Amino acid sequence: MRSTSDGDRWEVELRQLREEIQQLRAEQQEMAKAIDQLVTTFRMLATHLGIASEPYGSGKKADRRSDVPGFG
Repeated sequence: MRSTSDGDRWEVELRQLREEIQQLRAEQQEMAKAIDQLVTTFRMLATHLGIASEPYGSGKKADRRSDVPGFG
């Protein structure tokens, strides 16, 4: 049989792991927001610099501009 100290130790470790998972999830959400902001900035810059004539879509468009360098 396990002693109560072993059980307590496991409970503490499980609690710490749960807290770590919550922290990692919060960090993932922050990173997702930062990536979304980077994508938005890239789209704005590409449109402003004339690299793209319109914001990028999902890629399902059949009519792509082949006259834009690098995006043929």
